[in-house]
Amino acid sequence: MWTKQKRRTNKGRFILPVFTVAVLSYFAYHIYHGEYGLESGKAVEKRIVSLNAEYQKLTAGNLLLKKRIALLQDGKIEKDSLDEYARRNLNFSRPNELTIITSKEDAAD
Repeated sequence: MWTKQKRRTNKGRFILPVFTVAVLSYFAYHIYHGEYGLESGKAVEKRIVSLNAEYQKLTAGNLLLKKRIALLQDGKIEKDSLDEYARRNLNFSRPNELTIITSKEDAAD
């Protein structure tokens, strides 16, 4: 029979708390600096703002193109718009040339 008792050392008492502190500090570091952390969240918010501004610009450009296409669609084509578009794209327009578009009411007068 064994009667000798094993004496506890001071090192054994600190293993679990040190391990716990290490694990908690690892997760705390990644909460702030990680790929999905607080710091990268701010960068994502900045990117969202810049992309929204770019989206608004592209939407405005898209609306302008839709209006110009509506003028050139079949049945609604305006001769002046077609002439201006063709001359500009075929490089027949001059830099000092001015195109004035008038309505049908002005032409009747």
